[in-house]
Order: sequence, then structure tokens, then C-alpha cells
Amino acid sequence: MADTFSGRNTYTYDCEFKEDGKTIDLISIGMVSGDGREFYAVSNEFNTRRVANDDWLMKNVMTSIEHEQFVIQDFEGTPVLRDFVVTDPAAMSKADMGNALLDFIFGPGTSPSKGTPPELWNWYGAYDHVALCQIWGSMMSLPPGMPMFSNDIKQLHKEAGYPSMPRQPEGLHNALADAKFNIVRYNYLKAKAKAEKEFNIRQAVANHTLLSER
Repeated sequence: MADTFSGRNTYTYDCEFKEDGKTIDLISIGMVSGDGREFYAVSNEFNTRRVANDDWLMKNVMTSIEHEQFVIQDFEGTPVLRDFVVTDPAAMSKADMGNALLDFIFGPGTSPSKGTPPELWNWYGAYDHVALCQIWGSMMSLPPGMPMFSNDIKQLHKEAGYPSMPRQPEGLHNALADAKFNIVRYNYLKAKAKAEKEFNIRQAVANHTLLSER
């Protein structure tokens, strides 16, 4: 693993989704490569009515996704959101999203089976990895060359002893903004680990010098 997030074949991503303990319904995905390329897409296949009934998703996720709301009034005259239509220019079908992702990762026209498997990173990413893979369908439908696992930056956080982490200043729960901030997290933890390793080496050298002088 590199000391900084870099390289054409290294990717970090984030997914926004509606989950109910049984299904993970993808809303949007953002991905950034180690060489600075960016990918963002919104699904036009998720169940909009279920998302419309989820206050948290409407307040935290859908605020950065363009859509038109269908609002009615209840018997007391209070506006109630019943459904919405996704109008975001990044909206596309899962089939188109899957093809666009493969072009982004492996290069246009390159067969995934002949490309170099990407190194994937995310943050608290168990559900994100499933949402990513299900863009292509079942586990058996995962394109050759696409990893069946993602590295989790949270594991680096654990290895570092759970230090305080940088706070994302803006764009929280926008998939692309979250993916970009994963790089900040990765670089922060790698720099912290490198500094600690160098400190331990200096301490070991100093202790050895003291013992040699006795």
C-alpha cells in the first residue's frame, strides 16, 4: 500500500442507498482514481416512493440530487411528499452505469478480463461494496477483473489506534464528495502511521546508542 493515495489502478468510492435489512437499493455512486479522475452517476431505477418516505435520505442524500417532487396535502392541509422523479443529469440505468464504470476503471473498449484488477477503497464500506457489485446483478454476474472485496479505510483507522479523524467540511452524503474525502482520510492515516514508524526507529536508535555508551 502506498503512503499516499495515488496510481491509475487505485480507486476509492462511496455509494448512497436505501436499505431495509433485506435489500440495498442504490441511489448514487461516486468514484475517484489515484490519478485524479472522477466518476459520478445517479441510478434512475431505485424505488423513489420508498426513498420519499425516508426523511433521513430526503434531508441528507436527495438534497444534492436533482429531482421533482410530487406533493399532496393530508386531511389537515399539511404538505406530504408522496413521490418524486429523478431529473439529475447524471441519472442513468444500472446497465449504462455498469458499462460506464468498466470504461472508467479499465479504459474504454478494454475487456475487464484482460485489464489489471483495481485496488478498491472505501469507508465503512461493507454495504457500499454490495451496492457496487449489484450494479452488474448477482455475485456470479460480477465482471471478470472486478474484485470481490474492497479495502476499508476503517481498518487503517483501527490499526492506528482509532485516532481523531479529519471532519468532512462539505458535501456530506453526496457520493462523489464522500469519495473525494476518503482520500483525505487515507492520506491522513498513512502519514500518521509513517510518522509513528519513524519515531519508533529514532527511539530504537537512541536506546541502542545509550546502551552502547554504558
